[in-house]
Amino acid sequence: MRFTKGLEKESFEKHELVHQAVLMQFIVIGEAINHVDDEILNRYAYPWYKVKSFRNFIAHECFNLKLSAVWEIISQELGVLSQIIDEMITTEFPQ
Repeated sequence: MRFTKGLEKESFEKHELVHQAVLMQFIVIGEAINHVDDEILNRYAYPWYKVKSFRNFIAHECFNLKLSAVWEIISQELGVLSQIIDEMITTEFPQ
């Protein structure tokens, strides 16, 4: 979200450095979720399979990726995912 703050869809699609950085962060998020126990994930109402599948799609099908679809995920789903992950970190992994 930090990388796309203030951008519109067209700017995101036009700037390769930005969308490549965002895609890498989606891979990181998906990989991190793969390492969280299902017991923990099941405590939070979110379709975790989508995060894992999106990571795999980016990593293995990068030539078929539509940046407009990535933008939709950023603008419509990433905020909710971020809130749930923040809650999970606070609750499950207190410091």
